[in-house]
This record gives sequence, C-alpha cells and structure tokens, in this order.
Amino acid sequence: MRYSGKTVMITGGAQGIGEAAARGFVQEGAAAVIADLDIDRATALAADLGRAIAVEVDVRDRDAIDACVAAADAAFGGVDILINCAALHNFTYGQPTLKLDIAKWRDMLDVNVVGIVNAVAAAQPSMQRRGGGVVVNLASINAYIGLSAYGVSKLAVRGLTSAMAGELAPDNIRVVGIAPGMVDSESVMAELPQHHRDALINQMQLIKRQGRREDIVNAFLFFCSDQASFITGETIIIGGGYPALP
Repeated sequence: MRYSGKTVMITGGAQGIGEAAARGFVQEGAAAVIADLDIDRATALAADLGRAIAVEVDVRDRDAIDACVAAADAAFGGVDILINCAALHNFTYGQPTLKLDIAKWRDMLDVNVVGIVNAVAAAQPSMQRRGGGVVVNLASINAYIGLSAYGVSKLAVRGLTSAMAGELAPDNIRVVGIAPGMVDSESVMAELPQHHRDALINQMQLIKRQGRREDIVNAFLFFCSDQASFITGETIIIGGGYPALP
C-alpha cells in the first residue's frame, strides 16, 4: 500500500471531504490524525478507522494545533502529510465582499487563511524530523471566479500554497493546492438547492455529472505520493471542466 508507515493529519477531518480523505489514506495504509472541533464525530470516525486518533482542534488556536501535532508524534512518530480542510464556507460567507459583516470577515479569514498558517507552522518541525512531507491546502473553484468574500479567502489559500512551497522546499516539503468544484459533501448538498446543482452541472461543467468526494480524495492520494514528487506550488482545479466554458 502506498502510504504504509506514513501519518496524515487532517484538519476538518471529521466530515465531508476531510472524512473521505481520512478513509482513503487509511485504506492505503496510513495512520490518520482527525483534527476537528466536533470531537464526538472525530472520535467515532477514528474508532471506525482503527489506525487513527481524534484530537479536538480549533485551527485558529496555535496551541491547540501544537498539541495535535504532539499527539501525532506520540501516537505515530510524527506527521508526514498535512491536509488542510477546515474552513468556513456556507452561504453566510459566500456574500459580496462589501456586504459581509466585518466580524464575519475576520472569523472567515482566521479559519480559512490563518488556520492554514497555524497548521503548517506546527507540523513543519515534525515533517523535518521525518525527512520531508507534503502539505495539501483545500482551496475552491470560487478562488477562480471571484464572486464572493469566501472566494477571496480561497484566493488567499492559492497564494499561501505558492508562498509556502518556496519556504518549505529546503525542508523537502512539497505544498499543493486542490480547488474542488461542486462535490457531494454534506454541507454543499444541504446549502445548494437541486435546481442550482442541476444548472451548474448541465450548463457550466464540461463533465455532466455530480462531483464526488472520491474525485478529490483520488487527487490527494496522487499529489501526496512519490508519483507527484516533481509537483509543488500548484493549485489544481477539480471541477468537471468548470469554469472552462465561455
């Protein structure tokens, strides 16, 4: 299996794409650290996976992230892969930039941007001790269409991915961004009415089907592997061809 002997730490790992990623990496032999505010759901997932631990983490809190990495070190010897999935992304934050309340702007940026900085800074020493590693930052198709405050936060994630790739290259740590289109995570399916989903699939995507969490997990599994050892600093869109249509 590709990830035997490796440890993956996933922020926002208790549900949605993060949960699917945890399952995918464990199936490929990795140990998983499920870092999430919802400790009950994280604990249940870790028990189901077997070779996994759950840690209650608010990514805005650097001390909590440091404690999570320390737990990974104690349980599995360190962190090899960090997947940054934790984000605020519902319709509350998908507002025009001048319409979103400033307090909500700060909350969103603290989670979506500063949270990634906290997680990477905390994991870097552990990855160094292991001889290197891979960071994957979850951006969004909204980082390319720029129609909301949320999209601006994910554009910042693209910028972080590029900047961190340069900073961490001397430590043999690659940094890659994944920008999903519309996938079947619980939150997206709950927020988007069916007619909106149908319009996006049939009128905007080149591939006329619903995006699936497995589509994103398959990308994680590739970009964190040695097969992708010459790739860093890039953010890759996985959105069925959207926004390729004119």
